[in-house]
Amino acid sequence: QVQLVESGGGLVQAGGSLRLSCAASRTPVSTYVMGWFRQAPGKEREFVAAIRGTGFNTYYSDSVKGRFTISRNNAMNTAYLQMSSLKPEDTAIYYCALSSGGLSNSATEYGYWGQGTQVTVSS
Repeated sequence: QVQLVESGGGLVQAGGSLRLSCAASRTPVSTYVMGWFRQAPGKEREFVAAIRGTGFNTYYSDSVKGRFTISRNNAMNTAYLQMSSLKPEDTAIYYCALSSGGLSNSATEYGYWGQGTQVTVSS
């Protein structure tokens, strides 16, 4: 059973940057798609970004494209989300997830989830 642990969240001013990490344990994840989702208070969970096992293909939501960068280090069994030019509307709990399928923005395609890390962007 894969375990995912996110870290790197916190409080940052608008325009600032944060780097989230997602460490996977118990199973090598090099063949999995790794994705990031977020959920703001009172809103549904939404897709942020995803990356294939090779790291060569990525997929972003329109709301973060050009500001966020997803990457992974399979030797470390870890994925990252570099967030720049943060906006107050980026405030949410950010979740890491794994999928054995293809790149997808659908949460139902992801079978493993972390507990989340809070990101708060102040104006």
